[in-house]
Amino acid sequence: MRHLKIKLSFWQIINMNFGFLGLQYSFGLQQANMSPIYSYLGAEEKNLPYLWLAGPITGLILQPIVGAMSDKTVTRWGRRTPYFLVGAIFCSLCLFVMPFSSSVWMAASILWILDAANNITQEPYRAFVSDKLPEEQHSAGFLTQSAFTGLGQTLSYLTPTLLITLGVNKYAVNAHHIPMTTIIAFMVGAVISIGSILWTLKTTKENPLTVEDHKALADAKNSLKSIFTDIYVACKNMPAAMKQMIPMMFLSWYAMFIYWIYIAKCLTHTVYNPADPTAFRQSDILTGQMGAYYNFVAFSSAFLLVKLGRRWGAKVVHGGCLFLAGLGLFTLPYFHSPYLVFIPITGLGLCWASMMGNPYVILAGSIPAERSGIYMGIFNMFIVVPMLLQNVTMPLYYETWLGANPVNAIILAGLLLMLSSVSTLLITRKNSGRRTYPQL
Repeated sequence: MRHLKIKLSFWQIINMNFGFLGLQYSFGLQQANMSPIYSYLGAEEKNLPYLWLAGPITGLILQPIVGAMSDKTVTRWGRRTPYFLVGAIFCSLCLFVMPFSSSVWMAASILWILDAANNITQEPYRAFVSDKLPEEQHSAGFLTQSAFTGLGQTLSYLTPTLLITLGVNKYAVNAHHIPMTTIIAFMVGAVISIGSILWTLKTTKENPLTVEDHKALADAKNSLKSIFTDIYVACKNMPAAMKQMIPMMFLSWYAMFIYWIYIAKCLTHTVYNPADPTAFRQSDILTGQMGAYYNFVAFSSAFLLVKLGRRWGAKVVHGGCLFLAGLGLFTLPYFHSPYLVFIPITGLGLCWASMMGNPYVILAGSIPAERSGIYMGIFNMFIVVPMLLQNVTMPLYYETWLGANPVNAIILAGLLLMLSSVSTLLITRKNSGRRTYPQL
């Protein structure tokens, strides 16, 4: 698109990305609570990955399609805005209903709708940042999203603990064994999800299109066939920088999904006595506290990564963060105190900040601006494909190779993150990110 991009102030960038607070609060609720919810409803441990299939499958299908559609959308409200508004509305509705699930399959079905709504929102939102900001501010825009990712997920993980502090009984449950703290947290998330998006829509408008832009979009076909053709052509002409990021993305996101699924089960064995009937509930609460901590680290370090990136480049910074996270998860089972487990998890916080920002900084500088929506959607395939394969493959070797032990699963996640670090350092493209770190 050929419209003029005006440099925004720091607070304008904050307002533009504030909707990410609600989006990531929603993701944080899923990461912290879906495995416990499934377990409370009676799901078997080995089948947990299958029940997480909603996210990667909906992301694989929807995000490239929605990204391609948003590139060609023209409405009175903008190109990207209708997508993340509709997605946020459905997300809030699903968050409100989820903790009242009465069976495993009811929870899994709601998760499918919730993830579809999140996917409708996310990539048009990322493309919105690329559309709105000049290239010299891409790093500020995407790393602000990274900061809001850390803050939103910090709040979502910490909400049950805060509720307990305020007097809610941590052992109180509903008729389906789901804790009251979880129910309240999801209701809070429903309000934050839609409220933060509405704030962004109120304070930040999309850049107006020129007459030439309107003519080009009017002439462009937006049929289902043309959308899939666009996706095929975009994949065929994928920039080399994107291709070189595939091993890094595959290993790191496979590892992260292992962590989210099995961390609560792991802590039941390493920090508590699994024979204690309250052990899993205690590990569930500790998982939320650890999640809040590593997301707070992500929030507080996001802008530090900008400064480090100016000095060493995005590739080196991201590789270092991945290695620290891998080392932390590999050693986590050797920490048996509920207080000491926060030490190894610090590296995961730095890594999470980097994962939510640096890859998109690299990507935004290597793709054509008028195709940012479709390439952001395709790039998401680098996330959802490893997550999907993790869901499908891990139950096949969980009992044999890992001895049906969630502790071994977390160790495996640490090894994969360290391998991802190595693959990051093997990227040789000159546009690996150094030049895209300006002053805020």
